[in-house]
Amino acid sequence: MNNFKEKSMQLVFALSACISIVAVALICIFLFANGIPAIAEIGVGNFLGGTAWKPSNNTYGIFPMIIGSLYVTAGAIVIGVPIGILTSVFMAFFCPKKAYKIIKPAVELLAGIPSVVYGFFGLMVIVPIIRKLFGGSGTSMLAASVVLGIMILPTIIGVSESAMRAVPESYYEGSLGLGASHERSVFFAVLPAAKSGILAGVILGIGRAVGETMAVVMVAGNQAVLPQKLTQGVRTMTANIVLEMGYAADLHREALIATAVVLFVFILIINLSFSAIKRRTASEK
Repeated sequence: MNNFKEKSMQLVFALSACISIVAVALICIFLFANGIPAIAEIGVGNFLGGTAWKPSNNTYGIFPMIIGSLYVTAGAIVIGVPIGILTSVFMAFFCPKKAYKIIKPAVELLAGIPSVVYGFFGLMVIVPIIRKLFGGSGTSMLAASVVLGIMILPTIIGVSESAMRAVPESYYEGSLGLGASHERSVFFAVLPAAKSGILAGVILGIGRAVGETMAVVMVAGNQAVLPQKLTQGVRTMTANIVLEMGYAADLHREALIATAVVLFVFILIINLSFSAIKRRTASEK
């Protein structure tokens, strides 16, 4: 009886794994089957390097959206990564137990907040502040970067804290034994040992920032032009797809799917980087 249950559960697990693989394969087939012909028709150079997106004129250049995605993600990294890592250091080594019981659930709650709520917060709080300080409409690359910087905090904090706590106690104790202070032991003994895990958390945060849509649509301004300054509106690749897919047809629709192909390649590169870091961490152990 027990053997039958084990075999049944093995079959269920194998079937679940196969369904996941088939789902990913079908997504890839759909994207590339519909996107690659559009890129070929538009021209690779015109599509990836074109600076004008005018569907009414059959002009489809996504270079401003690529740059907008990179700029917004870079801004989120500049804002979110230092805050996230320092917060995880505080929670792992400096936080009082009573405060930890409050901060830890708060960080986990951040991870569960829907992106549209982040976008509404950015629209009602961050955008007016930027408008007051710098003028203009306030919906801008800076606003999107701030919102995304907040959104990636739970991912970076959670993964980084786990990586730091996984470092053997001997690293910290050995540093103390050599005469280093608590702070020096943390920053010069524990953190270097946890760098692979911390980097993995940063990469996962970048993945969320690149793929975020709703919050960015609400605060970025959605201007399909090359951004010249932080307070100018931008349009990311995800926003471009969401804003126009509802009414797109023919080549316009296929160009949006091709945009999704480019975004898919971005995400794939990030995931491959994460896998490489995991393999490197495993080999170091």
